[in-house]
Amino acid sequence: MNNSRARLAAALLAAALSSPLAVVRAAPAPFENTIAQRVQACTGCHGAQGRAASDGYYPRIAGKPAQYLFNQLVSFRDGRRDYALMTTLLAPLDDAYLREIAEHFASLEIPYPPPQPATSDVDTLSRGEQLVRRGDEALRLPACVACHGTALMGVAPAIPALIGMPRDYLNAQLGAWRTGKRHAPGPDCMAQIAQRLAPQDISALSHWLAAQRVPTPAKPATSLPAGSTMPLECGGTSTPGAAR
Repeated sequence: MNNSRARLAAALLAAALSSPLAVVRAAPAPFENTIAQRVQACTGCHGAQGRAASDGYYPRIAGKPAQYLFNQLVSFRDGRRDYALMTTLLAPLDDAYLREIAEHFASLEIPYPPPQPATSDVDTLSRGEQLVRRGDEALRLPACVACHGTALMGVAPAIPALIGMPRDYLNAQLGAWRTGKRHAPGPDCMAQIAQRLAPQDISALSHWLAAQRVPTPAKPATSLPAGSTMPLECGGTSTPGAAR
């Protein structure tokens, strides 16, 4: 009986091994332990390589100054910026990991898409350009170029570009600062500026900025022009008074 059982077991084993349904265990695929692999959660919303999503809601993060990106990641994680998806994603990550993410995206040199066509009237666009280039002394508004650079591509290491972003995103962020929904480390100069802007001024700014072509090379300046002084003190930057 024992021999019969042994022969039966051997026959069943041989049949199983020869069956096309037999499971062959392959060696596990090697894990790609690279920063590009680890930030796929970011590109799921911000587009391939951080180019920006096509819906205009999630902004471009590729090529922005590293310190600026790091500041935003910390602000989302610590609750100064209010977006539950980002806060949940970043909550377990320490500063070292957030800095690695920031430096990865800052290092990417990827072409920008064409600017959005200007759809507003001439007076609105003229007002937007005035605020960007010259500010408004009566409202105590410094020109945007005073902090973000004459090319509006930002200033390393912590001041972001104002062009190359969708109109709706610009409008939403300026509105969030104006209403107190978005915060930066104090002194929060962008909150001070946005609270002096009327809604129509925010619209003028976002329409004009979104219609500007990104220059080549599309990189932040390494410093403000010689002799320039910063109009406001601003927390979270290594340059006193730099807006963010």
